[in-house]
Order: sequence, then C-alpha cells, then structure tokens
Amino acid sequence: MESATSSAEKFRPRALDAATMTEAFQMTVQERGDQPAVRTKDDAESYSWAEYGEKVEAIARGFAALGVEAGHAVGSMLTNRPEFHFFDTAAMHLGATPFSVYNTYTAEQITYLVQDSGARVIVTERSFLDTILEVRGDADVLEHVVVVDGNGEHDTLAIDDLIARGDPDFDFEAAWKAVAPEDIVTLIYTSGTTGPPKGVQLSHDNITFAVKTVEDIVDFPRDGAVISWLPYAHIAERDCSHYLPMLLGFTTTDCPDPRQVMAYLPDVRPTWFFAVPRIWEKLKAALEAGIANEQDADRKAATEAALQTGLEKVRLEQAGEPVPDDLAKRYAQADEQVFSKLRAMLGLDRAESVNVGAAPTPPEVIEFFHAVGIPLAELWGMSETCGAGCINPPDKIRIGTVGPPSPGCEIELADDGEVLIRSRVVMKGYRNLPDQTAEALDADGWLHTGDIGEFDSEGYLKLVDRKKELIINAGGKNMSPANIEARIKSGSSLIGQAIAIGDGKPYNVALITLDPDVAPGFTEQHGKDAVQTEVQRGVDEGNAKLARVEQIKKFTVLDADWEPGGDELTPTMKLKRKPIAEKYAEAIAALYD
Repeated sequence: MESATSSAEKFRPRALDAATMTEAFQMTVQERGDQPAVRTKDDAESYSWAEYGEKVEAIARGFAALGVEAGHAVGSMLTNRPEFHFFDTAAMHLGATPFSVYNTYTAEQITYLVQDSGARVIVTERSFLDTILEVRGDADVLEHVVVVDGNGEHDTLAIDDLIARGDPDFDFEAAWKAVAPEDIVTLIYTSGTTGPPKGVQLSHDNITFAVKTVEDIVDFPRDGAVISWLPYAHIAERDCSHYLPMLLGFTTTDCPDPRQVMAYLPDVRPTWFFAVPRIWEKLKAALEAGIANEQDADRKAATEAALQTGLEKVRLEQAGEPVPDDLAKRYAQADEQVFSKLRAMLGLDRAESVNVGAAPTPPEVIEFFHAVGIPLAELWGMSETCGAGCINPPDKIRIGTVGPPSPGCEIELADDGEVLIRSRVVMKGYRNLPDQTAEALDADGWLHTGDIGEFDSEGYLKLVDRKKELIINAGGKNMSPANIEARIKSGSSLIGQAIAIGDGKPYNVALITLDPDVAPGFTEQHGKDAVQTEVQRGVDEGNAKLARVEQIKKFTVLDADWEPGGDELTPTMKLKRKPIAEKYAEAIAALYD
C-alpha cells in the first residue's frame, strides 16, 4: 500500500512539546484555528479549532460558576457527539478530572462511579436522562445535571443555562495555565470482569507521553482524520479521537451509533483507524461473501487470482523470504486493478496506520487485509498504561505479535511469563484503592499487567492470555481460552460469541451464540435446521488450527444474544467468565455428562 504521507506534508506540531493537555489544546487552537476539529457525517455539524476553543472557554466559565475546581471530578454519559469534546476539554481546563460512563450502565453502577469519583456534576443527553435522574436521587455528592440537548427540564441545566452562569471576570487563562503535568486528566474505570470497576488515574504527563510514543512510530500526515465510535469510557477511544487530535491537529468525525462505523469510512477516509477484532472478522467475511457471490465469472476469477497473489506475497514477507520479481509484478498489477479500488470503496485508501486490539485476532484475518494492501497490525496496551505499550511499526509488521515495546516503554517478563511494563505512560494508581495500587505497581515502578506473553527472536511481543484466565485441564496442560475462542469464531461468520471451558476437565467444551446480524439472513436463506450444521462446520474449521488438546470436543448453541454491558459481556465486549459459568452451569454440566 502506498504510504499516505508520500504526497502529504509531514509535520511536527508545536503541541507535541506541551507539558499538559491544556497547553497542547491551546497551541493547536492557535496553530490550526480555521481548520476543522470536530464534525459529524456529511458536515451536518462542523466546528473549527477556533470554534472548539471558544466552546471550551464558555463552558469552563459555566463549570466554574457551579463550583467546579481543580481536583474535582466531572462525569459524562454521552454518545459520540461534538458536545462530548467541548465538555470534557472544558473540565480539563479547570484542572478538574472528567471521566465517561458506559452508556449500558445501570443507575446502580453509575451511582458507584459517581460516589467513588466524588463527581458533583454530570453531563448527559435526553436518552439517558431517566437513568441519571435516578442516580441523582441516590448519589449524595451529585449536585448538577447538564443535558446537552435539553431545555432545563427536571431541574437540570441546558447548555445555554450553563454558559449564561459564567462569570466574565473569571480568569480562564490563569486556570488552564495552572494545570500541572502530574494532575489527573481523566479516570478510566475498568470494565469490572472480576469485581467493582477500579478508577485508573491518568495524568497529563501520562497522556502527552503516550501520544508521543505513537507519533514516534507512525508518520501521520498533516491532514489527519479519525472516526470517534467506541465508548469514551474506553481508553482507546479517548486516545484515538480525543487526545491525539489535541496534539496532532486531526479532524474527528463523531459516529453516535457504533453499528454504522463502516458506513462512515468512505466519508471520512481516516488516516488512522482502530477497531476491535470482531469488526475486522466481519469485514473479512463480508468481502469474501461478495467475491463468492460475484455473478460475472471473469471478474470473480480475476479477484480470486489477485487475492491468491496477495496472500502468496504476504506469506513470503512474513517468513522473511524475498519476493520474486515475477510475483512483485503480478501483485503490482493486482493492486492497481483490484485492491486499490477495494480500499477506495471501503474508505481505507488514506490509512497510514490501521490497528486492532483489546482481544486476540486470528492471524488469517490480519493476513487477509495485508494481502489487499491494508496494513492491519495488532497493538497492546491497557487502561493502566494509557493504551500504550507495544505497537507494530507500519513498515515492519509481524503477524501474530503486538509489536516491539513502544519508545519509552520498558517491558520484561516475570518468571511465570507475566508481562511487566515500566514507563511514563503507567498510571498514578487506582482511585481510593491504595492496597490494589500497591499490588499492581511494585517498588521499582513495574506494572504487573496480568497478561502472559513471550518475545520472538526479533523482540516482538506475543500475548498468550490473561494470567488468571488460563485453562489448566485435568492433565495439567495450560491453554489460552482467548486463542481457542478466536479460532472458533473465525471458523464461521454465523458464530457471534464463544466461550471455551475446560479448567480441571478432561477436554474442552464451548458455549456459542449466533451473530445477531448474520443469523436472521442465514436462517431465512437456509432454514433453521442448517444452523447447527454451519456452526459445526465453523467449529471444525477452528479446531483444525488448534492443537488436539485445545480443540472443542462438544458445544451447545444458546438461544441468547450476549450484549455489551449485560450479564455475559463487559461494555468493552470482554467475556465475564465467572458469571457465565454460574449462569449456564446446567448447560456446561450437560456437555460433560
């Protein structure tokens, strides 16, 4: 794939030298004032950096009038919309600590976060207002509710009401200049797979340094563009579409419905795009289905031949072997005639870096996108490390790894293989949890991540699984359930979720749910009786890529749809293994009878 920066101006903005995110924001406002900062699809709404700066100052004055000061927390429960950026950044300029709430959370869960953070103000929208009003009744610290699309109903504040309260004599410049690098810029509440969420405290210095580690690896063009579509309670989304633009001047397009993100790609043509594995798996399946269903025999044959050429080239490159001239010429032709058009259709023709993370990704998925000229690469980071840690360089991606340690990140492996990281990106600690902070951060500054990994011969990190989630079967064999699940899910697009079970057992079994987007069409076309057959085919295909001891011997297809934030999945779509084991105990027991 041709480098997006080959015809675009390379630059290093002054904001990269900023000590705080407030200083970085103000530098970017001055440097790129008339250029677009935040927009929605088709420019239904669009705000320049100068307009963004004006909104931030006006809202900050309003917040100050409500008594928001340095060190205070400000919560938000919003979809991906321009107002999020305005309010979050305004709070930051007062030295306050803004944080986001997952939109799937219940009032009880949100009340816990509000109490833990001490938030006196929360910002929301009408669609979540009933929940937030319930929180206001339960959380004694919460004093003010701002509704971005409201009119002051239920004793709340509309945006105009908040701004009208602002004191024109308030020294806004002095407030943001007083923010220090060690001040907490946000709280990232962990999604709570093993208990109540923990508030990860990240400082201005943590974030500015984390952005620099990415910028050191990727040569972003001056006209950078990103899509905001994951929840802002997720560190990856804050990094990609909120913090990076403040330092690099990107334009952020807000996508309020994550199910529509692929439709946003052709409009935005992002220069950096991050998505979780399931997005890439479904996109691959859709493209392959399109090829299989092509009615023009010549076009179908040409596309299949081009794909085989691409795969042949990628496999040689990954093996460290030279690409013969004849193959290189055939690939160049395939790229010109097929792949370049495919990338343009998808909206990924300007992508300088395309990443996947948060869970294991089947290597064949990454290999497929490399074959068509989309340099998909895994990366690794945690909420506790600002999402930074390891990243594959775009020009030297090793499939099956998350890349080498990022600049400024030291990574070592403990005796049991646990990944340890020490860096300026590592959190300041968990809010109100000194014991758990001490457990995670040792006296030498190493963060014990809970991930098990290994380095390859070139120093690239390969992740095995979470330390506490490994399956140890009755024969004492250690296995990664996440790897098994990724293989099974990649076997058929009909499989939505899969959880591998086998700890202390003689063999592995799985609970499987159907993909809610694929299942209705499949059932209509093939009938209900074909579902079990297709899932079995997918499991067999996944098993073929696993060691015999890892393979799924039995499974059951559940008549359920596991939703993010529900009983089975965290808001970031991680499996809640213990609750699943308890909820489906009878179904699991039946697989071993």
